[in-house]
Amino acid sequence: MVGQDTPYRARRRTTVRVLVPVAVAAVAATGIGLVPALASDAPPSLPAVTAEQLVAKVLGSDTDAFSGTVQVKADLGVPAQLLGMAGGGGGSPQAKAVELLGGEHTLQVAVDGPQRQRLGLVGGLSGYEVVHNGDQLWAWDSTANEAYHLTAPQGGEHRQAAKPLPGPGPATPQELAKQFLTAGAGTTSVTVDGTAEVAGRAAYRLSVKPTQSGSTIREVRISVDAEHGVPLAVLVQGSDGSQVLDAHFSSVSFARPAAKTFEFTAPKGAKVTDGRDAAKGAAGHGPADLRNGAEQAGPGVDVVGGGWTAVLSTRLPDAGAPAATDGHGGRPGGVPQNLQSFAKALGKPVGGGSLISTKVLNVLITDDGRVFAGAVTLPVLQSAAGVK
Repeated sequence: MVGQDTPYRARRRTTVRVLVPVAVAAVAATGIGLVPALASDAPPSLPAVTAEQLVAKVLGSDTDAFSGTVQVKADLGVPAQLLGMAGGGGGSPQAKAVELLGGEHTLQVAVDGPQRQRLGLVGGLSGYEVVHNGDQLWAWDSTANEAYHLTAPQGGEHRQAAKPLPGPGPATPQELAKQFLTAGAGTTSVTVDGTAEVAGRAAYRLSVKPTQSGSTIREVRISVDAEHGVPLAVLVQGSDGSQVLDAHFSSVSFARPAAKTFEFTAPKGAKVTDGRDAAKGAAGHGPADLRNGAEQAGPGVDVVGGGWTAVLSTRLPDAGAPAATDGHGGRPGGVPQNLQSFAKALGKPVGGGSLISTKVLNVLITDDGRVFAGAVTLPVLQSAAGVK
């Protein structure tokens, strides 16, 4: 086993992501109860490296073309009612992203630089794909025969325009690993914890742990391709010792995908929705909002603290104000008119309000209608809310 216990210090310019554990809980969610992904009986023999060298290899990797199959599993203990609220139903990108919060899923991934990616969520006879090719972004639900389409503005607005159309991408090992490694500088301990074989490739294994108390995550294990520095697997262990996240390649190729891989045309007869209209409904609620820094948290949303114990703070949208209902005391889609009453019914009474708890994400709804959420323990939420 090779290893060196050293706090992680970022050496290259990266955007520090706050609430990465929340992002995992809200979007990228994956895996429980696995043995190390595709590990062989005899770990490969590799040259010794320090944790700092391996982290630098991941963040500095210039490998931008690959394809493969990613297996993900999730059991975050998110109540079904919350899944319905978050997904919004239908074949929207938001609804499909929420599906990753539970169960087993298979993703087909193809990447050719920052301008071309294709992600497919497959299972049974149905499928869902997100295709990005230059200024074109498509989300396609074959079951509903419906597509979301966005043409991004040219120039610097491209990134911002694409952000409101979330897909299953954050569940890939690369995105998950980089989020964990670039979040909470100064609050993370990183060690090299041996080697493993993943998808037939030799890999180093990183152990990433928060040095702060109050996080619901105990450890993140990241398997890094020894040759390319590309993360091949991510396993997350909750504070209770259970594995709450797993995303790993079952097959991978570093050959550049063919250009036709990123071509997409909506089938004849498919319903096509303008992505800008979909983005309006998704703003402030997509996984991108949870992955981004405090400066991009969105209107009415604050970030309390930082690193592994950062907490999102907002206020219930209908606190103190009646809303249109479906005629049965609820909003369309089954969400009750009074969200605070709904939260109390779903959660349990605690000091200062009601707590909705999952294996990773905890949400405190205070008696005065404020919401505090994070991959943190109840005392951390109560401290952020200023209640006991």
